[in-house]
Parts: sequence; structure tokens; C-alpha cells
Amino acid sequence: MKKTISTIALLFLVVFAYGQSNHYLTKEEAPLDTTFIGPPPAFGTLLFEQDFHMYQYGKTLRDTERGKQAIKDADTSTGNLLEVFSEAFGMSLSKERTPEIYKLIATMKEDAGSYATRCTKNTYMRMRPYALYNEPTSVPEDEEGLRYNGSYVSGHSATGVAVSMVLACINPARQNQLYKRGLDFGDSRWIVGFHHYSDVKAGQMVGALVLPALMNNKDFMAQLAKAKAEFARLAR
Repeated sequence: MKKTISTIALLFLVVFAYGQSNHYLTKEEAPLDTTFIGPPPAFGTLLFEQDFHMYQYGKTLRDTERGKQAIKDADTSTGNLLEVFSEAFGMSLSKERTPEIYKLIATMKEDAGSYATRCTKNTYMRMRPYALYNEPTSVPEDEEGLRYNGSYVSGHSATGVAVSMVLACINPARQNQLYKRGLDFGDSRWIVGFHHYSDVKAGQMVGALVLPALMNNKDFMAQLAKAKAEFARLAR
């Protein structure tokens, strides 16, 4: 019995620690986007027609280089995020080479991709385009796990913009390249077929609102300072 209790307690501590390490913000501190983002386009509206035509256009890009990049962008692991943003940052980023930047991005990315978008996702539970049209995506291994997860707003798109803004705080000389890459990261979602175009645009706007909340967090600011110092050393 004591062994069972100890095991349960240990598992609880691991889960608790894991949850704590993956966010700087609490759910209440993150932007509650439902209050200002509004609902997704309704069936029959011109904005819904735009979503449909952008979905069709996205399918024509899937066999191109842009389509290949969109597949890679589907991975929001910290290692992949650093890899795909390295060119825009102007320096190779990785857990081994830039551990302080890695820690910063690993801890803040879900403040944007989960906390800042979850409320709206759960409110509207919009059907994803591949499910709506009963068609395959270009990342089939992700389809079943996301089929019943709300499409509006796009967490990937919020993550892309928020990460680009944090990286621009570290390397402001590359801000324009980083902002473009952040937008492209989100646009990959309507190309692969996991989001409507309006999901992506709304997600990008929400992502831009995460940084001010983060800048009021002392732990984020302390790690940002370490990340800036790390970059300054490597950039000499």
C-alpha cells in the first residue's frame, strides 16, 4: 500500500512539474481571445467562401516546395521550431548550441499555442476543413488526433507569431525576417488542410497579443535576459 501511494505521489509530482515547466503564464494571465476575436465566418457568407477558395488553393501548393515547408511546419516541438526559425534569425538555433534560447521558447510556446487559443476553440468547436470536406491532408499522421479538436482559432498560427516576436526581442536586427517566418508558419496550416484561412488569420492576431502578457512575467523576463546574453556571446 505504501509503495502504491508513493508511486502515485511521484507521478503527481512529475505531472505537476511538467505542467509548470511548459508555461510562464497561467490560464487567467493569457489573453482570453473569446472576448475580442469574435466567431468564425458563418456558412454562406463571403468570408466563408474565402475560406473555401483558400482551402482549394492550398491543395494546389502541397506538391511544391512551399507545400514541403508546410509539412515541416506542422511540427511544433521546440527543436523543430528553432530549426525552422534559424534562417530568419540569422544563426543556427538548437538545444545544444543555444540552450538558453531553447529553454525560453520551450516554456513560452504553449502560452500562445494552447492557453491563448483554448477558450475560443472550446467555445466554437469549428470543424476542421479536412473533416468538413472529408478529404486527406498532407500530414495524415496528425488527422485522427485533431479531427475533433476545434479549428478556430489556429494554435499553430498563434505559436508562430509569438515565437517570432520573442526571437525578435533577442535579435532585433532580424525582426522583419522573423515576423515573415512567423506568419508563414501559420499560413502552412491552411496549405496542409488542417485549418481554414480565417482560423489562421485569427490565430496570428492572438499570437501577437501574447508577448505583452509575457513581458509582465518576471520568470519570462529573467530567461529572456539569459537568452539575450547567450546570443550576444555567440554573435561576437
